[in-house]
Amino acid sequence: MKHTIAFLICLAAPAAAQELSFDMSATKSCFDGGGGYDQCVGESAQACMANTPGGYATVVVGACFDAEWQVWDADLNRTYQALMAQAREMDAENGDYAPSQVEALREMQRKWIPFRDAKCSYVASTWGGGTGAGPASIECMMMETARQVQFLETMLSRG
Repeated sequence: MKHTIAFLICLAAPAAAQELSFDMSATKSCFDGGGGYDQCVGESAQACMANTPGGYATVVVGACFDAEWQVWDADLNRTYQALMAQAREMDAENGDYAPSQVEALREMQRKWIPFRDAKCSYVASTWGGGTGAGPASIECMMMETARQVQFLETMLSRG
């Protein structure tokens, strides 16, 4: 009987994920309405939870946060690459007269990743090992990644 219950639980998680109702329109609408990052990030994940059957089950909450985090992570990679291209141009113009922006950007990003991970591990630890730890960690990853996108976009616009 135990094995049957475990098997059924394992089948339920993928079924919930397949029915996930996610798109970024709620976040985009928030930004279009003048909202900032702290107000708008997570809006699409929240809409996903509201629009997905069983949306407030831990597995769905985590999946909705993860879906939005993946969008922010793709934005982060695009923005980082654009800023890196700009940094290469500046390094070429500056020659040896200024510190390398390419090296500084790469070093900053490499150090930011473990900081983000450690911060989100701490957030998860505040749940005391409960089932909310996973979604809390993923939500943190989403928020911190979006904040890094905002920072990189600000730096890109200065160039």
